[in-house]
Amino acid sequence: MNGIEQGISASLETLQIDSAKAIFQSLIQPNQYVGELYSINYESSKVQIHDSDRQKVGGIPSLSFLIATRLEPSTQDVDFKTEDASIILLRVMDATQLPNSSEAERIRVETAQRVSGDTEKHWDSKDAMDAKTKVYLGYAAVECRIIGTFFLDENPRNVEAPLILKFGCDISNYYPNRGLKVYKPNAEALEKIVNYIDPRILDDYRSKYKNTVRVKLGHIRYASTNRKYQNIDDVKVEIFPSDLLAQKSAVFGMTRTGKSNTVKIIAKSVYQLRQPQRTEDAPLRIGQIILDPNGEYANENEQDKDGKGNPNALKNIWRQNDALKAKADKLKEQYLASNNPDEKKTIWKEIKEVVETEVVTYGILPHPKDPFRRLMKINFYEEENLQIGKEIIDFKIADQSAQYFKNFRQIIFEKPKEEDFETEQEYRGQLRRYERRVLVYKALLNKAGFTPPERNVPIGGYFNADLRNAMINYAEKKFTKKQGLINAAGQTLSQNSVSWDSLAPAFEGLFHFLSTSDYNTFNQNYINSRDADGENDGSGEGWAEADLETLLEMFNYSKGTNLIGGVNIQHTTTTSADYAQEIYDDLVAGKLVIIDQSSGEPGVNQSAADRIMWKIFKNNQDLFRSGKPITPILMYVEEAHNILPSGSDLDLKNVWVQTAKEGAKYNIGMVYSTQEVSSIQRNVLKNTANWFIGHLNNTDETRELCKYYDFADFENSIRRTQDKGFLRVKTLSNYFVIPVQVKLFDVTDRT
Repeated sequence: MNGIEQGISASLETLQIDSAKAIFQSLIQPNQYVGELYSINYESSKVQIHDSDRQKVGGIPSLSFLIATRLEPSTQDVDFKTEDASIILLRVMDATQLPNSSEAERIRVETAQRVSGDTEKHWDSKDAMDAKTKVYLGYAAVECRIIGTFFLDENPRNVEAPLILKFGCDISNYYPNRGLKVYKPNAEALEKIVNYIDPRILDDYRSKYKNTVRVKLGHIRYASTNRKYQNIDDVKVEIFPSDLLAQKSAVFGMTRTGKSNTVKIIAKSVYQLRQPQRTEDAPLRIGQIILDPNGEYANENEQDKDGKGNPNALKNIWRQNDALKAKADKLKEQYLASNNPDEKKTIWKEIKEVVETEVVTYGILPHPKDPFRRLMKINFYEEENLQIGKEIIDFKIADQSAQYFKNFRQIIFEKPKEEDFETEQEYRGQLRRYERRVLVYKALLNKAGFTPPERNVPIGGYFNADLRNAMINYAEKKFTKKQGLINAAGQTLSQNSVSWDSLAPAFEGLFHFLSTSDYNTFNQNYINSRDADGENDGSGEGWAEADLETLLEMFNYSKGTNLIGGVNIQHTTTTSADYAQEIYDDLVAGKLVIIDQSSGEPGVNQSAADRIMWKIFKNNQDLFRSGKPITPILMYVEEAHNILPSGSDLDLKNVWVQTAKEGAKYNIGMVYSTQEVSSIQRNVLKNTANWFIGHLNNTDETRELCKYYDFADFENSIRRTQDKGFLRVKTLSNYFVIPVQVKLFDVTDRT
C-alpha cells in the first residue's frame, strides 16, 4: 500500500470512528443509566436496578424501552466492526426476583412490623432503617424481552456519513459472563429508536414512489397512568403512509376507543402524499375509498366540531390545498352576492367541480348537508346495465336456498353476437330468444317495484301465434281459475303494445301453461316446424328454453319479487352510467371517495361493497396482466365484520379474501376496522402487515391477537387499559410494536 492509499485509509478510519461515536452518543446518555444486565439468553434478560437510579430517570414503566450496551462513546473511540459496538433494545415486561430477594423481603417484613401502628413513620423511614440497609434493599430487578440489536454498517453512498445505523430483530450472540450497562433512552434517543426505518426500505420507497414522506401519528405512551414527569409526552411517533400502500392494515378496538379517529389520521396522511413538504419528494396521488357505514366520514357531525368553527369532517380534507380553497371561497362569495338564478347555478356547478377535484362522496340517498353527493344508482332497464343490475340482485338473494332462486342466479344476460353463429337464421333465432328473456326480466323488475322508463312496451313478434291461440282456447275442467289466468294471458300476449303492469299476470299465466298437455302438443309441432321469420331456427330446440322457464317461474312466487324489490332503491331512470365504474375512474384519478352507507340496508350495503371491490380488483388485475402501470388504490372498510367474511368462513373465492391474498400484486391496499379480531377471516389476518390495536376486553380476542408479531407482550395491557386513542402499533417498516397515544384528527393540521 503506497502513501496515498495509506492516507485515504487512515482518513476513512477517522471518519468512521467519528461517525460511530456521533451515532451511538445520540442513543446512549450516561446520565440515563439505570442498572446492570446480569442475566441474558436469546429471548430475554434480567436487569438489576437501584431505586435511586430509577427515580433519577423518572421511573421505569412496564413495557417501556431500555437499551443495554458495553459502549461508552463519550469517553472512548468506537470501532464499529467489533462485537461490542452494538446496542441491545429491551422492553420491560415485569419485575423479577434477585437471588437475595427472600432475605430482602424478610428485612422489610421485620422492619414493617416494628413501625406497625405508627401512621407517621414508614418502614423505610430514616429512623426505622439504617442507611446501609436501605441501600441494600433499594436493589430490585426487572425482566425484559429482547427486541433486537442496533449496530453500524458501512454506507458507501455517502462519504461524509460513512456509517449507517442498522437494526436486527435478534441478537447474534450472547455472553452471560459479560456485563452490560443499561440505560433508559431520553426523549431524543427514544424518538430515534421508535421511528427507526431500515435504509433499504427508504430506498425502496424512493424508487417505487419517489416519496419518503412520514407523518406524525401521535406520541409514545407506556401506560394508562401517564404521569408527566416521565418526560416522554413529546416523543412523537411517525408513520410512513407508503407502508399502507398495497398492504392490509387492521384497526381493532372496542367501540369509542378511537378507531375512527385513527382511520381519519391514516387517510389524511395518505392524502398528504400529494403535497409533500420536501422538494426531494415527488407528489403522489393515491386513490382512497372509504366504506362509511355510519356516515361519520361523509358528513359533518357532533364529534367533528373543534370549537373553532372549522369544517373538521374528513370530506373537507381538500381544503388543505390552498389554491383550491382560495378558489372555492371566492366562488362562494360570488354565489352569495349574485341574484341571478342562472348565474348562481353556473357558480354552484363550478364550486362542485373544485371540490370533486379531490373528494367525491356517494350515497344511496341524498343528504341535506352534502349537496354535491352522487347517488349510487343505475338504470336497471338499460341494455348496458342489465347484467350489472342482475348481479346486484344476485348479491341480494345469495343466501336463498330454494331451487328457483338458485336457477335464477345462474342466468346471465349476454347478447348474442352474429359472428358466433354459422347462419343468419340461427343468429336471428337466438337474438329473438334473448330479447324475449330480457322482456320477461324487465317485467319482473316492474313487478318488484322498479319504475320503468316508459309506461307501455311493444311485444309484437315475441310470442308465437300458435302459442297464443292455444292459450286463448285452453280449457281446464277442474281449475277454472288457472284456465282464466291462461286465457287472459293469451289475450294480453296477442297485443302489439301493453302496459308493464299487465305483463306480470300474463307471464304468470304463461308459466302455468308450460306445464299443460296443450303446451306439449304445441311445442312438439314447433320443434318439427321451421319458419322464415327467425322464430324457429330449425335446431330442434323447444319454444321455451330453460332460462326463460326460470324467469317465468319467478312470477309464481311472491317471495322472489319481494326480495328483488329490496334493491330497487338503487334504481333510477335518470342515468345510464354505472356508479361502480365512476367510482373506479375517480380512484384512478387519485381522488378520495367516501361512500355513505348509513341509509342503506345491510344486504344492499354488502352487495354494493362487493360489487365495487370486484370492479377495482378485476380492473387492476386486467392492467397487471396486460403489463400496464397500475395506480395504487387504498380501500377502507369500517365495521368490517359487516362486510368482510367472518372468522369461520373458509370461502377463498370471496373478493375480500382474494384482495387480501393478491391485492399487493395489483396495487390494492385495504384498511379494515372492527371491534373483534376473531370476527375477521384468518386468511385476511394472515396477510395483514399494519396493525393498530386499541382496548379489547376479553381473553378470546387478545389470545387471537397474540398469534401475530410481538403483541403477546401487550396482552394484559390491551385488556386492562381503556383510554381512548391509546393504541399499540406495528407497521410494515417498523420491526416491533410501539405503544402510542394517537393524536386527535384535525383536518387543518398538516403535520
